[in-house]
Amino acid sequence: METKDAVRGVKRKGQRPVVGIIGNSYMINNGYPAHSAGTMNSAAVAEVAGCLPLIIPSDPRYVAVDELLDLCDGFLLTGGRPNVHPSEYGEEETPAHGAFDRGRDAITLPLIRACVDRGQPFLGICRGFQEVNVALGGTLHPEIRDLPGRMNHRMPPDGTLEECFALRHSVTFSEGGVFHRLMGAREVMTNTLHGQGIARPAAGIVIDGQAPDGTPEAIYVKDAPGFTLSVQWHPEWNAGNDPVSRPLFQAFGQAVAAWAVGESPKAALRRA
Repeated sequence: METKDAVRGVKRKGQRPVVGIIGNSYMINNGYPAHSAGTMNSAAVAEVAGCLPLIIPSDPRYVAVDELLDLCDGFLLTGGRPNVHPSEYGEEETPAHGAFDRGRDAITLPLIRACVDRGQPFLGICRGFQEVNVALGGTLHPEIRDLPGRMNHRMPPDGTLEECFALRHSVTFSEGGVFHRLMGAREVMTNTLHGQGIARPAAGIVIDGQAPDGTPEAIYVKDAPGFTLSVQWHPEWNAGNDPVSRPLFQAFGQAVAAWAVGESPKAALRRA
């Protein structure tokens, strides 16, 4: 009798693995509702990870987590201006917590937990990084720059895309850790663009990279059966050329391809 993984591999033979790109909800043109995800995310998934990008509307009225798990081989948890609602980690809403996307909370948090349990690959970026921590029981600081000794990690209010996504600070990885091995370096330069950050890491979250001010910037889930790497910066920018972004998306793509044919995503990471 064929296993589900074996059937998946037969069905997808000769096809690119599918990466579900989690979108965000927006209001445009005087209140017209829209779901969207940045073009750079699709480009990184298609051109660097070698997968088929599929943008997912972040609204539980239209999609169900079980459907997504069956449809997609892996998930890109994108960045976005709305933040995870603080009620998801047991805190009261304040003006410092900013805007929210409750539909996205309802999709991504159970999706992350299911992926961790199943070993299905995901890559978290910025808000996605924060979602992973919250989904597994951790908490967030609403505004990093207000903490003593911390830098301002936010996107500049003005400037071109090149200026906004410019490299801003280093991230230092744990000696011999997952990110150190993947990047081939203990210290890299990144384009930090975030206001919130991890306050209390969830049980099982390994902080594998930090900014010079101690802010967590690279994590994974300890002992998870699949690919769970997440970063607080924006590797989708210039992903094909940047020496930090490229290996991250390549390793993610290998893990997704492995899942699609019933192999171990972690084995793909070890080969990266």
